[in-house]
Amino acid sequence: MARTKPVTWYMATPADGVIELSRQAAVPVNLADAVGQVIDHPTPCRTKWFDESGFSYFRMVKRVGEALQDTGIWPVTWPVRLWIVEPVGDTGNWSPRHYPYRLLAHQIRVLAETDAWPVLGAGGREVLDVIEHQIPERALQWAADWDADSEGMRERCWNWQLCGGRNSGSGTWARSVAHATAYAQRESAAQWWSQRLAGDTVDKVLAGSGVSQLAVSYARRRAADLATAAQHQARFDAYVLDTLRGVDLDTPAPVAA
Repeated sequence: MARTKPVTWYMATPADGVIELSRQAAVPVNLADAVGQVIDHPTPCRTKWFDESGFSYFRMVKRVGEALQDTGIWPVTWPVRLWIVEPVGDTGNWSPRHYPYRLLAHQIRVLAETDAWPVLGAGGREVLDVIEHQIPERALQWAADWDADSEGMRERCWNWQLCGGRNSGSGTWARSVAHATAYAQRESAAQWWSQRLAGDTVDKVLAGSGVSQLAVSYARRRAADLATAAQHQARFDAYVLDTLRGVDLDTPAPVAA
C-alpha cells in the first residue's frame, strides 16, 4: 500500500513573529513565543468559516509559494519569517475548489520556524540575490539610460513589449508566460511579493538621485522582470529568461547609416 506523504502547513509573519492580521485586530498572536505549543484563536468566528472580523481564524497553506497571500502584511517588506504549523481540531476552507492549498482552523500547534526564502518561490534564493546585489547597481544604469535618451528608450521599450528583439521574444508574451507559470506552480503570491520588493529597492536606490520619474518607473519595471526571471530560472529556457531580463533593451541601439 502506498504511503501518503505528510502535509506540511505554513504560516508567514513579519520579522517580530506576530500574525499581522491579529495585530490589526488588537489581539496579537506571536508565533515566535509559542514554538512547540498549541494556540487557541483569541476571537474565533461563530459561523465556520466566514470572516466575522478582520481576524476570524488561523490561515495556513501547504504550498509555500502562497504563504504571503492574505497575510495583511503591508507595506511589502523583507525579511519575513516562515513557520511550520499543524492544525488542531476542526478545519475548513472557503472553497476547496478554488483554494485547495489553503486550510483554516481555530487551533494550531507551532512546530518550528524554517527558512523564509521559499515564500519567494522555488528560486527564492536567486530572487533575494537579484534584489540585494544586482538591482541596486543596475537601477542606476537603467535610469541613466532612460534619461540619456528618453524618446529612444520609449520606442525601444514599445518594440520590446510588443514585438521582441534580435535575441528575445516580446515582453508581453514573456510576462504572460511567467504569470501563468506562477499560477500553475502555486507561486502567485511569491511572484507578486518579489516584484514589489524589487521595485521598492529601486525606489530606495534612486531616491534623491535627481533622475526623472519616468526613469524610476522604467527601472522599476526592469527590476520586477529581473526578479521574475530569477524566480523561474530553473523552469524557463534562455529565450524566455533573456526576454524577461531585457537583454535587447540593454544592447546598444544600432546606429543609423
